[in-house]
Amino acid sequence: MTSPTKSTPSAFVIDGKAVSQDVVVRVAEEARALAARGVKPGLAVVLVGEDPASRVYVGAKGKAAKACGFHSLQYDLPKDVGEVELLALIEKLNADPAVHGILVQLPLPKTINSAAVLEAVAPHKDVDGFHPINVGLAAIGEFGRALIPCTPAGAMILIDKACAALGVALAGREAVVVGRSNIVGKPMAQLLLARHCTVTIAHSRTCDLPEVARRADVLVAAVGKAEMIRGDWVKPGAIVIDVGINRVPAPEKGEGKTRLVGDVAYQEAAARAGAITPVPGGVGPMTIAMLMANTLTAACRAAGVAAPKF
Repeated sequence: MTSPTKSTPSAFVIDGKAVSQDVVVRVAEEARALAARGVKPGLAVVLVGEDPASRVYVGAKGKAAKACGFHSLQYDLPKDVGEVELLALIEKLNADPAVHGILVQLPLPKTINSAAVLEAVAPHKDVDGFHPINVGLAAIGEFGRALIPCTPAGAMILIDKACAALGVALAGREAVVVGRSNIVGKPMAQLLLARHCTVTIAHSRTCDLPEVARRADVLVAAVGKAEMIRGDWVKPGAIVIDVGINRVPAPEKGEGKTRLVGDVAYQEAAARAGAITPVPGGVGPMTIAMLMANTLTAACRAAGVAAPKF
């Protein structure tokens, strides 16, 4: 690990907050057009328990849904709810024609089989993109039929913004995704492959990870470890997409205070990268925006209308 550099960041900063707002505005416009045809997109969010972070996140999703003009439902269930009761609620939502998207907020209590719950959601209403059918469709390149996980879908939009700002084409570039999760790493790699990148999925057991990262024209960090990716891991001029959100101590703010950082050592990386996402304000806002886009897509498909591209 290198020591932090004091270099002034020179990279183009990809403003995820601004881009996400553009997506939400477009979703709202398309939702109004769909409502004129008699179909109002509906999103149902299921929250189990009282986890503060989950509650804040669910609240943000509900606010965004209302801003888009959606029919928005929220089901707050106690932490001791039975799995049978939760599955019964999902079955009810699957059968409701006014609900086009169903989202079960994770994590669920350990007493509940999360995989069984996620698989119970009808694939065409799985706006998180976690159902095995949607995963399989993405794996074979059928993106026009799948619902894609929101975070990698949003990251791809930011990559396109960076390419436009730098005046470079994405096709043919070498991409390295650090992280192999089903939620981000694997679908991110599939999306990059579909855009004709040469893709490497790296992880904690990758031999000489810094050297692998240095090959990347597009470097996506999704490991969940604060500032693991150092500045000298970044190829000069690379596009760096930081998916990580980590809370670390911030004694400079006062005793017990914390701050958010990504998986990338931002100041170091920004001195070498061509473009970079900040944390917060990068990929994070795109996740909720793409949830709205996925709900709109699901509603369009249910109505037999061509879904817009984002």
